[in-house]
Order: sequence, then C-alpha cells, then structure tokens
Amino acid sequence: MAEDTNDDENVELNLHNTGELLRRAREQKNLSLEDIAKKTRIPHRHLASIESGDFDALPGRTYAIGFAKSYARTVGLSDASIGSQLRTEMDEQGHGAYQAESSGYAPANPSSIPPLYLAWTAAGIGVLVLVGYLIWRTLILNPDDITPVTESETAAPMESAAANPGPQNVQDSVAAPSGTGTVVLTATEPVWMKIYDAEGKRLFENEMAAGDTFTVPADADNPQILTGRPAALTVTIDGQAVPQLGTGELTIKDVGVSAAALLAREKTSTPAADISPD
Repeated sequence: MAEDTNDDENVELNLHNTGELLRRAREQKNLSLEDIAKKTRIPHRHLASIESGDFDALPGRTYAIGFAKSYARTVGLSDASIGSQLRTEMDEQGHGAYQAESSGYAPANPSSIPPLYLAWTAAGIGVLVLVGYLIWRTLILNPDDITPVTESETAAPMESAAANPGPQNVQDSVAAPSGTGTVVLTATEPVWMKIYDAEGKRLFENEMAAGDTFTVPADADNPQILTGRPAALTVTIDGQAVPQLGTGELTIKDVGVSAAALLAREKTSTPAADISPD
C-alpha cells in the first residue's frame, strides 16, 4: 500500500512538470515528436529536451519558452500557461531571465545548406565577372582610345543641361524609401525570429537559415519583431538597406518593422528598444 501511495505521489508531481504535460497532451492526440516537429518546424532534439526538462541542451531561455508555447498550441494547451510554468521551472533550476543566449546553434534542416558544387559554381562566376570588369575598365581608361573634345562640341550639351536641369548626382535620382514600401528581412546566418502584429497575432515564427528572407505583410497592423540575434538580420525597404535592428547577442522585442516605423527610427537615430531576454 505504501508503495502504491508513492507511485501516486510521483504521478502527481509529474503533472506539474511542463515537459510531462506537453508529452501527455501529445500522446492523447496520437502524435509523435516528429509530427510536432513538422507542424511547428522546431528541431526534434529541442522538443525532446523540453519534454525531458533538459534546459541546458536548449539554445537559450527565450528560445525554450517560445518553442514550448508553439508546442502547446499544437497539442491544444494554453501557450500562456505553459510559458508561465516553464519560466518558473527554469528559474528554479537556475536558468534566470538574464542568462546569456547561445549564439551558435545549428540550422534545423541540414538539407537547406547549399551543396558544395553550387558554392564552386558561384565562385567561378564571380571570378569571370571580375575578369570581365577589369578588361572593360582597362579598355575604357586606355589613353590611346580617348578622343579630344572641342569647345564647340561641349557647348550644345551644356546649353541643353542649363535649359533642362536634371539630378545633381546619382544619389539624388534614387527615390528615398517610402513609409509604405515593402520591408524584407534577410538572414545572414542562422537566426530564430517571431513577427507579430499590434494584437499579438503571430505573422511568422521560425528559424531562418543564412540567405532566407521574409517579407513583412504590407497590410499588417504595426508589425513587430522578437529575436535573440538582431545582428544576424539585414533590413531593406524597397530594396534599400536601413540600419540594423540591433547589435550583439541581445534579445529585442516589440521593435516595429513596418516601413514607417523603420524610417522613423532611422530619422531619430533611436536604437532598437525594449531589449529583454523574454
């Protein structure tokens, strides 16, 4: 009888474990970890670490909580409750809110890495382009090919320019980014990010490999970003680069990524705000 009582107590304790709650909910829906990984696009090994409570194997506190919330939504649990419970467990185990984020976790899908032959092909094309440019530049700058221009030949163009003034330089002729322009986020190395609107509705949440891009929906209501590695993202508006969202390995959240918000931040020289590990 005493042994049965101990078993009941162990089951009761496990019910308070976040990983156990997620695992039981998954099994009730007859889902495997592979099924959850496919639905959430979270690496299988991270899901297994969450279930077992092995927080040291996860890339960081922010990622662990974000992964657990996505897992919870997939199996029909409250993501807010799971996130709160996981924070408490991590605090109890010494994984505090200001624990440094890991900066080197690998891409979720190794198949997304370009094959070696593509890299060599790109390098060969680059060499050919460089050689062609050097040959063209040599021909253009060869003094023997330069024909002197007389004063009479320059008079007409100068008069035409005076009558029809144009852009002073190339930069003046390029239109400035618009507050309604298209914003594109490009990963320069593996990085996880979440994009959400003013109501907290998730627009995107995933780990991006180097070269992956995400176009912010033009009709999104005040789209904002959460990421632990802002320096791994480049931002453009209609193809024109704007300052990075942040530097170093500090997590940023609630930073606007609409064209209007990015241009306003650039004009006021305000750094990416609300830096927080959660």
